[in-house]
Amino acid sequence: MPDKMENFDERIPEIVLNSGYKMPVVGLGGASHPMPLVEQLESIFVDAMENGYRHFDTAACYGSEEALGKAVAKALEIGVINSRDELFITSKLWCTEAHHDLVLPALNQTLGKLGLEYLDLYLIHWPVRVKHGASTFNFAKDEILPFDIHGTWKAMEECSKLGLTKSIGLSNFTCEKISKLLENATIPPAVNQVEMNVGWQQRKLVPFCKEKGIRICAWSPLGAYGSFWGTNAVMENSILQEIAASKSMTVAQVALKWIYQQGASLIVKSFNKERMKQNIQIFDWELTEEEMDRILQIPQSRGFGGDMFIHPTGPYKSVEELWDGDI
Repeated sequence: MPDKMENFDERIPEIVLNSGYKMPVVGLGGASHPMPLVEQLESIFVDAMENGYRHFDTAACYGSEEALGKAVAKALEIGVINSRDELFITSKLWCTEAHHDLVLPALNQTLGKLGLEYLDLYLIHWPVRVKHGASTFNFAKDEILPFDIHGTWKAMEECSKLGLTKSIGLSNFTCEKISKLLENATIPPAVNQVEMNVGWQQRKLVPFCKEKGIRICAWSPLGAYGSFWGTNAVMENSILQEIAASKSMTVAQVALKWIYQQGASLIVKSFNKERMKQNIQIFDWELTEEEMDRILQIPQSRGFGGDMFIHPTGPYKSVEELWDGDI
């Protein structure tokens, strides 16, 4: 495979969201622990663009917005891309800004860090509100506040109408929470980005979102393998290993292909050049019906429970409440 894929559109298909805008079905994630230095991360993002990636996923809480912005500027400067419009950039509203009056300032801050005039997709990161000014991750449990789903979404709609983001959506929302949001929404969510992999197949949420015209986008498609909170349920799964061996593919490629064949998009996160290439070599072959049936036999367990948002006096008193029983 060549280092630069001039014809990247053929390599990474695009789908049309309910907003009318196109989104490449595979994006490169910008969350990492520990996070590389800005200069390193900028170089990684440029490498990804050279290898055909055009969809990049970041968030206010990741600390990677600045590096991604620098990478976009560098890619334009050296001719990897001809226009910012060739890219699809996603970012997310963090819980400390999840209030009607704070959404627009938060988006403007994100755009400032990225050095961009607009996002392609802006997501509410969690159906959770934390006190404004609280520590991003080490907030006190009494700083978790009631979340105004309708007011926050109204502000997201206003951002869309201002042209600051082409599409708006959600992350980590359940069927029940989406249904509540849709009661008052004038612009439906284009995307719901959620944990999804062969070990947590989202069997309730996928058909629900499909019916509502909302695109599922999978984070942790490989079970966050190797991260401090991740699981080996995907990468060390014997069924996937057997399928991969029979197809001369990697386990990761089979896991990613399964998500794609479910009609979902995916956010991959490898900063290794070779694995970056492998992760988008999933479009010119298929998993058979028998192989898909075998994957259905894999035991199911949600990997990230969201315990940080649970408190006896808070809006969510248990993980069951946060996920509306879908755990």
